Amino acid sequence: MGSRNINIWKSVDWVTVVLYALLVFAGWISIYAASYDFDYASIFDYAERSGKQLLWIGLAFVMAFMILMVEARVYETYAYLIYVILIVLLAATIFLAPDIKGSHSWLKLGPVSLQPAEFAKFATSLALARLFSTYNFVLTKPANFIRAVIIIVLPILLIMMQKETGSALVYTALVFVLYREGMSGMVLFGGFCAVLYFVVGLKYSDVMWGASSLGETIVLIFILLVMAGMVLVSCRNLYVFRNLFIGYAIIAIGCYVTTLFGVPVRGVYVGLAAVLLTSLYLLLLYLQSRISKWLVIISFALASVIFLFSVNYVFNDILEYHQRMRIEVALGMKEDLRGAGYNVNQSKIAIGSGGFWGKGFLNGTQTKLKYVPEQDTDFIFCTIGEEEGFWGSAIVLILFAALIFRVIVLSERQRTSFGRVYAYCVASILFFHVGINVGMVIGLCPVIGIPLPFFSYGGSSLWGFTILLFVLLSIDARRSDHY
Repeated sequence: MGSRNINIWKSVDWVTVVLYALLVFAGWISIYAASYDFDYASIFDYAERSGKQLLWIGLAFVMAFMILMVEARVYETYAYLIYVILIVLLAATIFLAPDIKGSHSWLKLGPVSLQPAEFAKFATSLALARLFSTYNFVLTKPANFIRAVIIIVLPILLIMMQKETGSALVYTALVFVLYREGMSGMVLFGGFCAVLYFVVGLKYSDVMWGASSLGETIVLIFILLVMAGMVLVSCRNLYVFRNLFIGYAIIAIGCYVTTLFGVPVRGVYVGLAAVLLTSLYLLLLYLQSRISKWLVIISFALASVIFLFSVNYVFNDILEYHQRMRIEVALGMKEDLRGAGYNVNQSKIAIGSGGFWGKGFLNGTQTKLKYVPEQDTDFIFCTIGEEEGFWGSAIVLILFAALIFRVIVLSERQRTSFGRVYAYCVASILFFHVGINVGMVIGLCPVIGIPLPFFSYGGSSLWGFTILLFVLLSIDARRSDHY
């Protein structure tokens, strides 16, 4: 046992450990700066958040040590069991967790509150990795793809039932893992299109172009262009591509001539008709050639149209009021500096006031005077921007980039599909958290309430990311066991 432990310590990736320690230490200092007031409380005072975070950090280090001591095969063997346990816990949380600001996501265990969604990330990653390590597993088989999607979607649904949309969206980052393992790029492109449809269709829904919504008209034109592009790129059929553009040109000229006679053109109806005619044309080509790529293009078009006209329903009838307000503020549809947009506005003021060099440690005014709500949790990055300026923010982002890049390096040197897939899950989750958190703090993304890894105050977040990362380090340290 002793020799095995020595070997483990020799094979642990210490570069990743050092990056982890630097981020955790910087996060602790940032929490002290964000929660510091003019009473000059000590950073070690357990009555303050910095002191409590130090306790969480100590427990996180203990967790890390224990995880490294566990045989990596244990994580693979019991991956599904761990996943099921966390799924059951997520389901139980819906009914057992108290209502905190409209959310049922925190379980109270005596003096400690835990958020199961933070721990479900590593469980979902383990289950996904275990699935991909199944003998003769091929993602392109429909049954296998559906199984992978179910593993990802199940925690998303349960967390959304807890009214934690932000935490649920994190799991969508695992789609990148599926792409790495062989999923068609069309799925990623479809996701990009969905975001584009939602933003454009919603942002310009009230702007009229003639007698139609400008947003819906633009999206329908984009769908037509994508259909033509898919014909050229995927099907490599220049003849059909030419015919489509001739048809689109005729429709455009017809609309223009119609407006000259003072007849209003309903762009949405014209766009729908063009999509329908294009689909019928491609359907005829499929019936003649039996080439399935024509059906793929038709399916894309129909799914796009359905999604487009469901945007308003989803936005108005499914999303909560505060979620709608945050999206409207982020898209510039509304300016609510005292309501939904207050946090972001104050955060941008704090970051902007820091300049290049910052105001200095513990000298931030926006943070000290508590202008920024949640400044030691979701908005902790603005504390760094105000006190340490551009250079401090850049160093933090460089550390995160180095960690994510290092995780990718670890993933590519794994000798099993289990280790590789799990490592890419870790990289995807870290990238999503950092990108979205920083994006919402500087106003590029809607506020969805997800923490900055290793920085935001709280034990659940820190422990969840520690487990996520050190399970990978345990797997990587024992990769030589697989030949």
